[in-house]
Amino acid sequence: MLDHCSISHKGGIVLWSRSFTPEASHIASSAASPVNSLIREALIESRTTGEKYEKDGFAVKWTFVNDLELIFVVAYQRILQLTYVDELLAALKSLFVKLFQPFLTTFVASLHAGSTAKASIADAVTSWNFATAFNGWDKYFDTLLKTLEDKAAQERKSRLRAPIRSQPANESSPPSDDQSTEPSQSEDAAQDEQQIARNVQALKARLRGRGGRRGGRPSMRSVDSGSGRDSVNNSECVTPKRKAAKKTGRKWGDEAPTEADMDVLNYSMEKSDMSDFNPSKDVQSLVDKASMGSRNKEGLYEVKDWEFEINNTVAEALKTTEVKPASTTSGSLGALGSLFSRLTGSKVLTEQDLKPVLDAMKQHLMKKNVAMEIADKVCEGVGESLVGKKVGGFQSTNGAVRMALSTSITRILTPKTSTDLLLSIRTKLSSPLTSTQQRNPYSMTFVGVNGVGKSTNLSKVCFWLIQNGLRVLIAACDTFRSGAVEQLRVHVRNLSVLGVDGATDSKGRVELFERGYGKDAAGIAREAISYARDNDFDVVLIDTAGRMQDNEPLMRALAKLVTVNNPDKIIFVGEALVGNEAVDQLKKFDRALRDFSSGTGTGKERGIDGMLVTKWDTVDDKVGAALSMTYVTGQPILFVGCGQTYTDLRQLRVANVVQAILSD
Repeated sequence: MLDHCSISHKGGIVLWSRSFTPEASHIASSAASPVNSLIREALIESRTTGEKYEKDGFAVKWTFVNDLELIFVVAYQRILQLTYVDELLAALKSLFVKLFQPFLTTFVASLHAGSTAKASIADAVTSWNFATAFNGWDKYFDTLLKTLEDKAAQERKSRLRAPIRSQPANESSPPSDDQSTEPSQSEDAAQDEQQIARNVQALKARLRGRGGRRGGRPSMRSVDSGSGRDSVNNSECVTPKRKAAKKTGRKWGDEAPTEADMDVLNYSMEKSDMSDFNPSKDVQSLVDKASMGSRNKEGLYEVKDWEFEINNTVAEALKTTEVKPASTTSGSLGALGSLFSRLTGSKVLTEQDLKPVLDAMKQHLMKKNVAMEIADKVCEGVGESLVGKKVGGFQSTNGAVRMALSTSITRILTPKTSTDLLLSIRTKLSSPLTSTQQRNPYSMTFVGVNGVGKSTNLSKVCFWLIQNGLRVLIAACDTFRSGAVEQLRVHVRNLSVLGVDGATDSKGRVELFERGYGKDAAGIAREAISYARDNDFDVVLIDTAGRMQDNEPLMRALAKLVTVNNPDKIIFVGEALVGNEAVDQLKKFDRALRDFSSGTGTGKERGIDGMLVTKWDTVDDKVGAALSMTYVTGQPILFVGCGQTYTDLRQLRVANVVQAILSD
């Protein structure tokens, strides 16, 4: 177990530290601490060589990032002989710089910009808020440390098992036919199951080989013990073949199947009493406790924020350190940072200076799944903000270009309208009415192309609304796809047993409104909203059929549904996997809805009000679809779907998306 870990600037500023025991915390803060002794004797006085220092029973290891003037230090009790410390230091260096390089670059540049080094360092201690700047680092560190500790524990176990597994098989002479080929009880106790299986196979192989040797004594066994084949020397004892069971033929008559025949083939569990459904058995598979959100001060249930895949980021850092364990300069800057190394010296930037850097930046964005058209415009905006800017030295140039890119992406992703759906719902439900008016429920229509996961993610949104105490009616307006109504029926059945806290019964909080297949979707939605109004439902979620953006008749039908029912929100459901296709889908969906809805004579045109991006867990840091979709519509991403349970819904924070896009 570690005792102390810290990240410091060479000037003496501690950026981050962690002590794992009270004793270690006291030792780290004292003048005689091994870390302070390391700085004094090893780093300042150069009285030790290598990258390991021992003092008062402690072992201290360290590594540098010279271009950013950082020191990474790990201290532990020397008697423990921790084998993963070197890998931990290398991964810490790679991960920390990868996550916070823009801030670190600006910070180091500010130190060198001061009048004196001592004065600038003193000012930095008071002016820079490192706790805020490195917010979230503790989670990455904990994940990294746990990964390496688990890996070391597995290696120790494998070393302990190695002597047992490496015991040679019994090489005694082959037993005679009347000898037992089974291992003794003492051998069972000494060897594991895998070794016993190998021994048995070896004995069987020797028996088969001995029986087949030319000139050997013929065997009188009816069946060879190793192969299961009949002996050639005892043909009269051949076991007769077992007669196969006769397959019952299916009846393929010309008559239509009866209701009883159809009931036999019905596995949809659509019976209203749900007699075959066991809630206590199946509830655990419907929610993921680790993905559950939390309640705020007002008691409202909020879904979790999406965080830039801590486990994947840590794994990537470990993978990088395995390939390049000694990487310092180039490894700390990363691929994106190396783009800016072309801009050096103190000068005023011109378009010619920026062109190769912006071209490489465009390729980086496209690798992150940003549509080519959007990547072009983003890089164009970054170039316009930098042309004519005077920069000096590599560090300030690097920071300036990265900061400009970060600012541009942040500006695009920042929502222009509110993303608080609960606030919109509560505002409508609490608005005053006249004595003759009847309150309409809040309605949301989910639209999108085929197969993106509209019904599944509609159900996740429904679970979130139920958690906040709202009554929800789901309108099955996909009257075209076979099984669409049954799919929603299963979701409603599941949601009805989850309840407000994911465990208690919530029957009555959610219902399904359906009229079967082949009906007019706009009419079904109108009836559903009327039913919800008469039965005190708070929200209506309208599921629509998937359609391609180029199919004009289907887009006209969708525009009719929107025009007739005027939903409060039109939510486009798209995939995180698409790149250039996302731009085409969104443009044509939004344009078709606006054109066809305004052409109905009402004079109102309706476009997309927000987006829900599905399959977010399949793209790691390639989250460029979020940038493309937001750029095209100017509308916010309300949620992202990232799993198969009802709790696998996340909110996007702009800072997390920017971090993922800028990561190497």
